[in-house]
Amino acid sequence: MNPETLRNMNKWQKKSGKIEKGPTIVGDANSDVQLMNYLGAKKVLQQGNDYYQYCCDHTPRLVLNKLEELGYRVVAMTGIGQTCIWTLHKES
Repeated sequence: MNPETLRNMNKWQKKSGKIEKGPTIVGDANSDVQLMNYLGAKKVLQQGNDYYQYCCDHTPRLVLNKLEELGYRVVAMTGIGQTCIWTLHKES
């Protein structure tokens, strides 16, 4: 994320009065284990689901910052109900 985006996010957070809260879903059962460990994620099977996913207690902002350190860039974002989904890309 570029500095301007982060400034805008911080402004929005202050205006909204909302506090970010985990857990953040960061991968599915086939995700890179080393990357999931770096993010501090654990593989979980949530009640009612028949699939595993990786979750971490970090807020989405902290997860995105960690991924940026590794060279990932946000290319798209959308919201579905109260859920936000980010699509990231990393050059090979």
